[in-house]
Amino acid sequence: MSELVGHLIAGQRIPESGDGDVIDVLNPANGDVLGRVRLDATDAADRAVAAASAAYPSWADTPVGERVQCLFRYKQVLEDHFEELASLIVSEHGKTMGEARGDVRRGIDCVEYACAAPVLMMGNTLPQIAVSSSFCRSEDEGGIGIDSTSERVPLGVCVGVTPFNFPVMVPMWMWPMAVACGNTFVLKPSEKVPLSALREVELAHEAGFPPGVINVVTGGAPVVDRLITHDDVRAVSFVGSTRVARHIYSTACGAGKRAQCMGGAKNFMVIMPDANREAAIEGVLGSAFGNTGQRCLAGSVAAPVGEAAEWFVPAIVEAAKKITVARGDDPAVGMGPLIDSAGCDRVNKYIQIGLDEGAELLLDGREAGVPGGGCFVAPSVFDKVTPAMRLCREEIFGPVLSIYRAGTLDDAIAAINATEYGNMGVIFTSSGYNARRFKVQAKAGMIGINVGVPAPMAVFPFAGWKNSFFGDLHANGEDALRFFTEHKILVSRWL
Repeated sequence: MSELVGHLIAGQRIPESGDGDVIDVLNPANGDVLGRVRLDATDAADRAVAAASAAYPSWADTPVGERVQCLFRYKQVLEDHFEELASLIVSEHGKTMGEARGDVRRGIDCVEYACAAPVLMMGNTLPQIAVSSSFCRSEDEGGIGIDSTSERVPLGVCVGVTPFNFPVMVPMWMWPMAVACGNTFVLKPSEKVPLSALREVELAHEAGFPPGVINVVTGGAPVVDRLITHDDVRAVSFVGSTRVARHIYSTACGAGKRAQCMGGAKNFMVIMPDANREAAIEGVLGSAFGNTGQRCLAGSVAAPVGEAAEWFVPAIVEAAKKITVARGDDPAVGMGPLIDSAGCDRVNKYIQIGLDEGAELLLDGREAGVPGGGCFVAPSVFDKVTPAMRLCREEIFGPVLSIYRAGTLDDAIAAINATEYGNMGVIFTSSGYNARRFKVQAKAGMIGINVGVPAPMAVFPFAGWKNSFFGDLHANGEDALRFFTEHKILVSRWL
């Protein structure tokens, strides 16, 4: 029987030996069991918060310039262990090696941005904001000047709850900026991919972070609920499904926490008749089937406008047929497995839903040849999908592309705006006029123009709208700095 995956608390790996429900950590490419996670390890959650609370006073008092030195060293440690982390992602998530390397690289980008905390945390000063004349010694002396300043200070203990689809990058959306600002942190990674997160934080301690500043506790929903309601926790950051995002946001806010919760998506890609055909096919293919469709910026609905459907539909089907489905470490791989058998069941269910609703299945991923022993479904493509169908409204989180033949650009935009989600909208066009119209009218927080996956770099916020996000301040960019700090306002006068 595989070992229970433990925790990393106060700089030490803590083995898990408690009783309770467990889940296997699987290699989705072959079904090998890499470890087991105890789902209800709430005792470990309490220990992690206690360690973070104990470390907070001295860490918050450490000058910000000294805090980020740990991050500068950590960046080099990550570079030295780049391939190790990428290989770990491939084994426990199933990504292709190229996708895994991208996961690590974008995480490092977040570390680099957090190194700018000494500049980002700078406050504001307004001298002589008012005059107090009541303390004048004579009419000639005038009033005594009053100055005011605004400072950014850390919150305290912060918590991050992260998903399975980006095991290294998404945790780094959160904790590097949080600790750079002077907070301490407890990370609860997905129980499906805990090994990458544990290694990520082990390497942070090699870079010199003091014990207790960044901790990892593994587990499931009971652990999350304990962390987001804990008296000593000040802020909660989450990435996952909309259903869970809504629960965590309402629960954490109800418990008096600051919360940012990123949820699901249903992302449309509009292809205009004047689009560069090669760029459109390449962009849609990578967006729909990259990471096996398991990302909240996956383009899951293609909307060719008017006559664009005549060339787009046959071309995208032929391109999807050529994707090699294999293990992530196979040199010929084009798409890896889904995360687990439940993911396969969900995708297969939606393929059947599409058929039942009357959509035309042009490419059936259930029938394609895929490796045995793993969680594989090949790319699937539906045509003649309508905005009323579930294929067009619900997040599938897998390699299924639905084609909605829009009559006009206005029709395509209307379909985008009718969904409950608002993560991303993409248009492929050679018209600046149509591109601008799309940018202004599409109700999504991240817009791509001739870009299939408009994922922001770390200096910009990951800006989902509608039911793709719950909160006021997004992850990354200056929003992250604002989320992990609060203002302290000083009004002073000297007699």
